[in-house]
Amino acid sequence: MALCGWKQLLLLGRQNTLGKVWRSRRGGPSLHWKRCCHWSTGRSLDPEVRAFLEENTEVTNSGHLTPEIRLRLLTPRCRFWREKPDLWPYGDPFWAIYWPGGQALSRYILDNPHVVKGRSVLDLGSGCGATAIAAVMSGASQVLANDIDPIAGMAMILNCELNHLNPFPITIKNIINSEAGNWDLIVLGDMFYDEQLADGLHHWLQKCIRIHQTEVLIGDPGRHQFLSHSIHSQLHKVIEYSLPEYTRQENHGLTSSIVWSYQPSNSL
Repeated sequence: MALCGWKQLLLLGRQNTLGKVWRSRRGGPSLHWKRCCHWSTGRSLDPEVRAFLEENTEVTNSGHLTPEIRLRLLTPRCRFWREKPDLWPYGDPFWAIYWPGGQALSRYILDNPHVVKGRSVLDLGSGCGATAIAAVMSGASQVLANDIDPIAGMAMILNCELNHLNPFPITIKNIINSEAGNWDLIVLGDMFYDEQLADGLHHWLQKCIRIHQTEVLIGDPGRHQFLSHSIHSQLHKVIEYSLPEYTRQENHGLTSSIVWSYQPSNSL
């Protein structure tokens, strides 16, 4: 399948399929640093999965906003960019695309390390793990990456290795609607692609802010689902980045991506 075919599949799947998965995987007990169910930093990857990911992704640090970070991504030079998507043996590889909202968050953190330095950070919907990696590079005291796809968790460990970092804890579960965890900062990029998921995020983030005074930063390139949601009226623009040409082509001509600070006036 051609390049645009894979991209179309991932974009449509992210909205229509992944949103349903997030909603169906209800959060469990309160998630804490010391007792969450996660990939431990010393856990080794399944050799077969490692070999598959290494063979079918490309290590790159070009075409996106953070050349300091090397990532394993799905690119036009990879076999599965041309193969039929149903031949991919795991769940749709949303983690293998460096989405523009995540790029903006990562760039902002790298340029402004004081935002995370000495703080506990949750990277929600972490995908390839770039923003969590940026937080570690910038001096965060604790970083937890969260994604519902176990293959994403494995890819994050590989990406940590590429950047000479010890892997951070990674939790593979839907924590939205769980009890509010006590983080200094929550970062999330490109998560507002489904209205019901956006509603759940809105209420859960409000709860985290109300209970723990958590700071929340959101990265998004201005997709319709994000701009039209009620949460948009409670956001304050922090910074806007012009996207590199490759990322623009990957995302149907989106030209920029924005970091927003979420400051609800009434965190109920």
